[in-house]
Amino acid sequence: MPGLGSVAWPPAPIRTERLVLRESEARDRAAFIELFALPEVRTYLGGPLPRDELERTVPEVPGRRPGLFVIDLNGTMIGTVSLDRCDAERPGHVLPDAGEAELGYMFLPQAWGCGFAAEACAAALGWFADALPSESVVLCTQTANDRSMRLAERMGFTEVTRFEEYGAEQWFGVWSSVTQSG
Repeated sequence: MPGLGSVAWPPAPIRTERLVLRESEARDRAAFIELFALPEVRTYLGGPLPRDELERTVPEVPGRRPGLFVIDLNGTMIGTVSLDRCDAERPGHVLPDAGEAELGYMFLPQAWGCGFAAEACAAALGWFADALPSESVVLCTQTANDRSMRLAERMGFTEVTRFEEYGAEQWFGVWSSVTQSG
C-alpha cells in the first residue's frame, strides 16, 4: 500500500472475538469468485461480474496485496476488508492531493446480519491506527445502502460530503483514531 512506509505487510493475523483477519490463501479463491459474482453482494458496487470471466481471470491466490485482509470465520473466508489509497480522480477527499486510506468491505450473504462487518472493520481500523496513527480513513457508500450507512455511523465516521457518482448519491465520511480515542 503506498504510504505505509516502514509498516510490514502482511501483518500477523488479527484476531477478534470471532474472526481472524489474515492474508489471502489459495483456498480462498472460490469465495473471492462468489463475492464478485453474486448480484446481492455487488448491488451497490457496480453489479456482479460474469462468473465464467472470474473463473478465468482470478489468480490462484486472489487478493494478495497490501491493505487487503481476508475475513476468516472458523477457517472459512466470509468476506474481505481493505484499506486502499483513494484515487485523486474520484470525488470526495479530505487531503488536498487525495491518497487517503479508504475502508472497503464485502461479505458473503450468509455472513450478513451477524455483526461481522462491524467486528472486522473495527479490527482493521485498530490495526491501521496503530500502524499509521496520524492518518485518517475515509469511507464512501451509496446513501441507498442502509446497512453500510448504519455501519459507518457505528464505526464513528463523520459525514464530509455527498455527491453523485455511478448514477447514485454517494455518502463520503472520515474516521480518525485521534477523534475516536478522545
